[in-house]
Amino acid sequence: MSANPPPSDAIHVRGARVHNLQNVDVDIPHEKLVVFTGVSGSGKSSLVFDTLFAEGRRRYLESLSTYSRQFLNQLERPDVDLLEGLPPTLSVEQSVGSVQPRSTVGTTTEIYDYLRLLYARAGRAHCYQCGKPVEQQSPQAIIDAILGFEDRTKVMLLAPLVKGRKGAHKKVFEQIFREGFVRARVDGELVDVADPPDLQKTRTHKIDVVVDRIVIKEGIAPRLSESVDLALRHGEETCIVLRQVDGEWQEQRFGTRFACATCGISFDELEPRTFSFNSPYGACPKCEGMGHLIPESAGKNDEVEPMLCDACGGSRLAPIAHSVTVDGVAIHELTAQPISQVYEFIVRLLESLRDSSTSIFTTEAARLAAGGVLDDVESRLRFLMQVGLEYLALDRPTKTLSGGEYQRARLAACLGSGLTGVCYILDEPTIGLHPRDVGRLLESLEELQEQGNSVLVVEHDPEVMARADYMVDVGPGAGQHGGRIIAAGTPQQVAEADTPTGEYLSGRRDTEPTPQRRAAHPETGIVLRDVDTHNLKQVTLELPLQVLTCITGVSGAGKSSLVIDALLPAMRRKLAQQRTRSQTTTNGEADITGVEQIVRLVQVDQSPIGKTGRSNPATYSGIWNEVRKVFAKTREARIRGYKAGRFSFNSKSGCCETCRGQGVTRIAMNFLPDMYVTCSACNGARFNPQTLEIQFRDRSVADVLAMSIAEAALFFENVPKLQKQLTTFVDVGLGYLGLGQSALTLSGGEAQRVKLASELSPTSHGESTLFVLDEPTTGLHPADVEQLLRVLHRLVDSGHTVVVVEHDLDMIRAADWVIDMGPDGGEQGGAIVATGTPEEILKHPSSHTAAALRRLIAQP
Repeated sequence: MSANPPPSDAIHVRGARVHNLQNVDVDIPHEKLVVFTGVSGSGKSSLVFDTLFAEGRRRYLESLSTYSRQFLNQLERPDVDLLEGLPPTLSVEQSVGSVQPRSTVGTTTEIYDYLRLLYARAGRAHCYQCGKPVEQQSPQAIIDAILGFEDRTKVMLLAPLVKGRKGAHKKVFEQIFREGFVRARVDGELVDVADPPDLQKTRTHKIDVVVDRIVIKEGIAPRLSESVDLALRHGEETCIVLRQVDGEWQEQRFGTRFACATCGISFDELEPRTFSFNSPYGACPKCEGMGHLIPESAGKNDEVEPMLCDACGGSRLAPIAHSVTVDGVAIHELTAQPISQVYEFIVRLLESLRDSSTSIFTTEAARLAAGGVLDDVESRLRFLMQVGLEYLALDRPTKTLSGGEYQRARLAACLGSGLTGVCYILDEPTIGLHPRDVGRLLESLEELQEQGNSVLVVEHDPEVMARADYMVDVGPGAGQHGGRIIAAGTPQQVAEADTPTGEYLSGRRDTEPTPQRRAAHPETGIVLRDVDTHNLKQVTLELPLQVLTCITGVSGAGKSSLVIDALLPAMRRKLAQQRTRSQTTTNGEADITGVEQIVRLVQVDQSPIGKTGRSNPATYSGIWNEVRKVFAKTREARIRGYKAGRFSFNSKSGCCETCRGQGVTRIAMNFLPDMYVTCSACNGARFNPQTLEIQFRDRSVADVLAMSIAEAALFFENVPKLQKQLTTFVDVGLGYLGLGQSALTLSGGEAQRVKLASELSPTSHGESTLFVLDEPTTGLHPADVEQLLRVLHRLVDSGHTVVVVEHDLDMIRAADWVIDMGPDGGEQGGAIVATGTPEEILKHPSSHTAAALRRLIAQP
């Protein structure tokens, strides 16, 4: 491919100035795998997400009707002079923060929707009381059942007309009024048909017409027979019987389609919503489709562990859904299995369809229904395994997935959609992926591209970069030192460029090796015995102290289960016992020793550092507290009596009264997106004029808040405590961030490094600390990884212990000790495969990590 693609086959960007982009001009080829790379903060996301995706989404929303647009969050036009040739854009991001608590892997990938259709059309229903197959029920059997009620029992016969559908349903009331019916039951309440209620059309409703009201007595059979026939005719072969028992109305459903001959229980016709835990027709009535219950004794503000619902066993489904099977397997049993086993089940059903002599589906209707569903399910399951998620279960809640797992699950849904002519945008799809699985992921991306789509990927993985059709390198530095296209072309052309990416890609530069590997003594460190959390198989972890340890393994091998779910809770309990000198233990807790050698435990994860735009790196780290003290000590501040609290944009005394310290004001628009404009009173400064009059070295607090961290480190070079704190941020590669940059704009990797820098305060270095980091190289260019490694080694040299859950080979190679888990994911994982130095690990014959390291480490 040429460095300059033909104009008609490319996305043309001219004069892009979003965030730190400096009038960027670039041509991006259509229907190719294009990788965007560059050091952290160089402007990759500003170009790909905040320019290309934002404009694509804006154009899509602009195509909708004015009515539709008022319900949607719309984007402002990006700051760019020209953007042509942009296909419809679809962003596959990593954030799981906004997903619904009911969402599962099955619903996210849409596989569960197909399974619901399969079970509704081809499933075999059984009675949930006796387990016998459900058969059709005759009208006479229904009449006999009603006549079997006690004498003088009041009975009401109803026909279901509307079953949980949205709308005002005025025509329904008009129709039944014309047919002579007097009453109806609407959402559980009896109403007069001549004066129906005004129903909200945006809510779901149930409407049952009252066909007859009778009392069981001698001679009632002829009238009952006519009423049952009428109810079945209007209710589509279903009628509802209400009978009064001890003053209470009890409901029973009858139908000519499904009924248990033994128990006399009738069932509604199977529909896809019968198997939906998001529908009142399919959800467990006790837990309402959540799968768990909150104890009644829990207070409103109590933190309690939800209990598994004893009615559905956590499946979230109503009893009828449990009793429908395909080849003897109910839908909740199928979705609880790993994806690899579900795939085998679906393949078996497909083979049965092709061989009519052994078909699992007994009727032609069931065979036709299954044939239309199984191929789609098989392809989506195959895609999930292709992107390394075969160990997940379809019923696993989406919110429990890592960012990388969630992104790859959504990618599988995209692959199964069959869309063409789309521009897919992915943010580091290799995050959380072992080097073994990167090749399979690339096959999926290439398949997406071969379907006629453009695939744009922000990525630093060398294998992904090497297999790209085209690369765009953004840099050369971060923040104001970046924002330019420093190389573009094929991977070979970028490798020849005099840029950091070109140097690493060509092998001219490599991450610095560990100066001298430290000796590790795991037997004298922290020992955690017999861990069986999740898929772990009675694992014993021996963790050496005062070294850098990497926990490795393929996705689903049990790394997070061992470190995050077992080691950290055990450590916290033991440290709490040491502080209170308690020796209390609880049954089921893993046995841990050696914790007395640790004083402090620090977990550095990728969760956001704040939930509102008021939080920023300066406030989270405590830097702003020191800045406020500096301004409070100035001569003018002392004369006016201003304390440190005055210099907080969250304080009433110091903040702008108009925008309340936010710097912007919101203008609500009825048919357009809400507009955020710079506050006219403070011009975005956040503070009131009196506070801004106080200056330190000719700068106000607003000026300092607008500085980058690197600029602030130079500005406060004569304030030792502040300068050291700010320099730590620069050391972990965050010098480009703004001190006042909103926490909501930080990526997971940036948030993690903000936390790490905040914990690296010089005052805490005297305590023996265990630092636990989960994939700290997320979002980092090889040059940034090198910088991060220097910080971690400095921590270890200060007497601390660092444990990193990581897939990055440069990080693994630089570790003192490696604990490799596997051998594979899910049930095939959960064991420690090998331990030792990187050189010792690479000699292991069956370790996937060893195989990847052999390509990187030169063996003696």
